[in-house]
Amino acid sequence: MKRHSVRTAATCGFFGIVLGGAVSASAAPGENGAASQSAARPAITIQKEFTLGGPGGWDYLTVDAERHRLFIARNDRVLVVNTEDGSLTATIPDAAGVHGVALAPALGKGFTSNGRADTVTVFDLESLAVIATIPVSGHNPDAILFDPASGHVLTFNGRSQDISVLDPHQGTVLATLPAGGKPEFAATDGKGHVFYNIEDTGQIGEIDTLSNARTRSWALPNCEEPTGLAFDVAHERLFSVCGNGVLTVSDARAGKVVATVPIGRGPDAAAFDAAGGLVFSSNGSDGTLTVIREEAPDHYRVLQTVATQKSARTMALDARTHRIYVVAAEFGPAPAPTAEQAHPRPAVLDGSFKLIELGN
Repeated sequence: MKRHSVRTAATCGFFGIVLGGAVSASAAPGENGAASQSAARPAITIQKEFTLGGPGGWDYLTVDAERHRLFIARNDRVLVVNTEDGSLTATIPDAAGVHGVALAPALGKGFTSNGRADTVTVFDLESLAVIATIPVSGHNPDAILFDPASGHVLTFNGRSQDISVLDPHQGTVLATLPAGGKPEFAATDGKGHVFYNIEDTGQIGEIDTLSNARTRSWALPNCEEPTGLAFDVAHERLFSVCGNGVLTVSDARAGKVVATVPIGRGPDAAAFDAAGGLVFSSNGSDGTLTVIREEAPDHYRVLQTVATQKSARTMALDARTHRIYVVAAEFGPAPAPTAEQAHPRPAVLDGSFKLIELGN
């Protein structure tokens, strides 16, 4: 277990407030009143920082709000952090190339997508002990989610550009669906519909999880390389963060884009807080968090651009506490190119990996 250090909000500020940064399909009524209400909200700032240290890169973050845990996919393992004090609770091992973690509270299980091993690790949500390992049918499983309508686990496989549908009870692959390109983040409405970004074609795809069929896709104009995806289930709005510095809002029922909003550079994750009507984009190149107000289903306004740290590109939201978590690190020089890697990634500097908690 690593020792951790804490910086409080007293030592950390935020970077400005930007208003009027939204573009919508049509103007929303009562805009001035909504803007005044938004301006009166307490600003989101950095509340705490926890130094975790350790080697290796990272990918998705996942919150277990009930157990006050944050799962951090970290190269070949998953770190499990106590969100109340930032301590390292446990490490889930043997997850080569791990990208993400999906939780199934109804089953009492969690699942990791292991990109280099082409497997899913199944673990117990209470004890965090590994239960089983399931081979997937594709290559480089990246995003992963549990769909409550079907009771299945889905992995979105980047290298083979397909989707594996797993039976978590039997530990078997039920179906392999073509993704229509390189799949990225995914989201479910809990009613049998799963949506996912298609990074290389700038689209969103949809799956009917009750029939295990890919049903449709639609284009995201002016959205380059969509990665992070969040979902306002009540209003059926999907939020895709794009590599060219915009967040694209789609009407999930109609299958069309209804608004775009400017965000920072290098986004990789999105989140939606239904209680506050807020959309978040974590931007790793800028080292910022864009905070967006949903004033109406087709109308959005940038409220804040909060300084985090460069490389803080992935994110998770605790829906109970409304706290936002990002991770970041400092890096050494990039190693020399090799025949296998033309652009090798620089190593994380020892002791620099940290967890940043934001809220108001």
